[in-house]
Order: sequence, then C-alpha cells, then structure tokens
Amino acid sequence: MTDDASDWYSEETATFGDRLAGAREALGMTQTELAKRLGVKLKTVRAWEEDLAEPRANKLQMLAGVLNVSMMWLLNGQGDGLDAPADEAPLSGDVRQVLTEIRQVKTEMGRLSDRLGILEKRLRHTLKEHG
Repeated sequence: MTDDASDWYSEETATFGDRLAGAREALGMTQTELAKRLGVKLKTVRAWEEDLAEPRANKLQMLAGVLNVSMMWLLNGQGDGLDAPADEAPLSGDVRQVLTEIRQVKTEMGRLSDRLGILEKRLRHTLKEHG
C-alpha cells in the first residue's frame, strides 16, 4: 500500500462509511447484495455507509470477510484494505475541510430527521388523545 492509499482512506480523510462503500464498490457489489450476504436489511447497510450507524462486532467481522479487507482498515484505515483510486487528483486541504464539513452536516441532518420523526409521532399521539 502506498502513502497515497493510506492517506486516501485514513481516519482523517475518510469515514467508516466511506471505506465500507469503497470496498463494496471495488468488488462491484450493490448495497442490496451486501445486505443479503450479511443477513441485514438494505436500510442497515445504507445507514452504515452514510455513517448514521455502525455495525456490531459480529457484523463488522463478517463485513471484513465479505469485502476482503481487515476490520482495522474498515474502522480506521490502517491494515489490509484498498489502494487509493489511481485516477484521482490529490485533494487540497481546503477540499478535505469542505468534505469533512459536508459529512458533519449530513450526520447532523440525520440526527435532526430522527428527532423530527419523534416529535411528529408525539404530536400525532397527542392529537389522537385530544381529538
């Protein structure tokens, strides 16, 4: 593995979901196919790839085996994993910062969406009681 590859999927540059999606795509596997292989729902795989959830230890071990990467690489980008895409230009610090902020906003949006769903459920329940 080259320095570029370790940089591309490093803990500072990529998230667990980025590494998972990269490894799955490198095998030409769809999210649906991966979900079936692991015995989980499609929305579970999507949540992992979007960094909205993380797999339990037993599923993490299965993921590493199915994707032919090490568990440590999935978790932090170290160990046996993928090489960086050959045709990609190196990212500047500004671009990496923007990508990091985008990931943070996506994560926060997911949390807010969950919170909104809970509030909506409470409102419906309250309206039923008083309606």
